[in-house]
Amino acid sequence: MTPDTLSPARPWMPILLRSEIGRLLAASTAFSCVLVALRIFRSHSPIFIFMVWNLFLAYIPYALSTWLTRRQHAARPKTPRSRLWALTIALVWLLFIPNTFYILTDLYHLVDRQHPRVPEWFDLVLIFSFAWNGLLLGVLSVRQMEKLLLYKNAFYSNVFVFAVMFLSALGVYTGRYLRYNSWDVLSNPFQLTADMLNMITHPLQNHQAWSMIACFTILLSFIYRMLKKMAQALA
Repeated sequence: MTPDTLSPARPWMPILLRSEIGRLLAASTAFSCVLVALRIFRSHSPIFIFMVWNLFLAYIPYALSTWLTRRQHAARPKTPRSRLWALTIALVWLLFIPNTFYILTDLYHLVDRQHPRVPEWFDLVLIFSFAWNGLLLGVLSVRQMEKLLLYKNAFYSNVFVFAVMFLSALGVYTGRYLRYNSWDVLSNPFQLTADMLNMITHPLQNHQAWSMIACFTILLSFIYRMLKKMAQALA
């Protein structure tokens, strides 16, 4: 069994813990949360408690893609209703996948130490652990969707991955700088659409935004391809 394969021998276990990589992610997530708790205890300040919430949001697309993967391998007839339900889950996944890579921008907080009551190395380990977990959740989730949709076609698979990374970079920008969340697509669609149209129709005025999105897209694409090839080389 490969590390990202769900184990059918443990039906009682939560779906995210049925694979070896899922259990490693859970252990790594617990380590990050313990670091936050220790920092709060030491500094008497909940300054980084928000990172636990950010990581929870990063788990949502991973949980959705894992559920879709399990559904794909289940020996059940695929009805039009079930296909519509799967398509809806996939669209929700697309809305939430930027949350996994968004945590990388929390590295900004390394230079924003308003309460330096713990060593710098501790904050480095804490923030990087959350960023690393978010990155892994994103890469694994995209890989699951790639295998579900376009695993046998290399060209369209690459197009799919690049498109997802572009939309993720766009989501990271709108989240970090425009302060939108995934659910604003439903709760505040008109303002979100207006800001997106402003970026599209005035690219020169928003050149810094597009520069960030382009660089982030390329970086995430490289990270994804390298981790994918490393996994194959180590297998």
